[in-house]
Amino acid sequence: MPELPEVETIRRGLSALVEGARIISVTMRRPDLRFPFPADLCTLAGARIETIERRAKYLLFGLDDGRLLLSHLGMTGAWRIDDDPFAEPTRLRGNNRSVNHDHLILGIRREGRDAGLVYNDPRRFGFVTLEKSLETAKALRGLGPEPLGNAFSPDYLAKACAGRAAPIKSILLDQRIIAGLGNIYVSEALWRAGIAPDCPAGRLTETRLALLVAAIRAVLTDAIAAGGSTLKDYVDANGGTGYFQHSFDVYGRDGDACHRPGCTGTILRMTQSGRSSFYCPVCQSK
Repeated sequence: MPELPEVETIRRGLSALVEGARIISVTMRRPDLRFPFPADLCTLAGARIETIERRAKYLLFGLDDGRLLLSHLGMTGAWRIDDDPFAEPTRLRGNNRSVNHDHLILGIRREGRDAGLVYNDPRRFGFVTLEKSLETAKALRGLGPEPLGNAFSPDYLAKACAGRAAPIKSILLDQRIIAGLGNIYVSEALWRAGIAPDCPAGRLTETRLALLVAAIRAVLTDAIAAGGSTLKDYVDANGGTGYFQHSFDVYGRDGDACHRPGCTGTILRMTQSGRSSFYCPVCQSK
């Protein structure tokens, strides 16, 4: 599933070409994705895309009439530009995915030039909703602070963890506590901070929580700089893959030697709430 760095990479790739474009047509090639397409989706025709923002793992297309096109990529969703004439010689020409999975096509026009803004999703776990405004978007209600924002601090995390017996990994994956974190980057951040994924959250000291906050920020920043991580399906708006998977220290590396200098440990895998956690039993402690 695309996590915060992947969604942010897609947002940045689309932003330069799509912001300011007028939607001139709406084509739905099926009635639904994870949920049915909104009944009024065709009313997008004529609206102008003013902004493309990200909240947690959601893409937010802000329209000139105040409405919001909200998109979640699910497991395999991706947006791309087809027949891009906007910024030659960049090659936003799509990717190697089958066009049979192109489920929504927005015809867009900017500066007198036309292109297609295409949503492709082989497994159809993503969804698109059309909201009256940011404030009425139900999917965004109750989300915690952004992990790269000022509201996410050691003090905030200490309050969220206080008295909690739940594993710290479960706390970090709770979107009501921190918005946008997923399995890959939580595993990587916990390794960087030297904290075991099954450590009870309430046991962590302020010092260790400060290290964890710094590790979360660092791993997300590094991943965004690398264009995210491609394990199987993820591609950015250029149809290209991310590169951060080549920098994983623990994720998917069970059986390999720990990367931490001087550590003699071997990366192990455990299952927590149905998800795989990767960690070093020697340098990650409770």
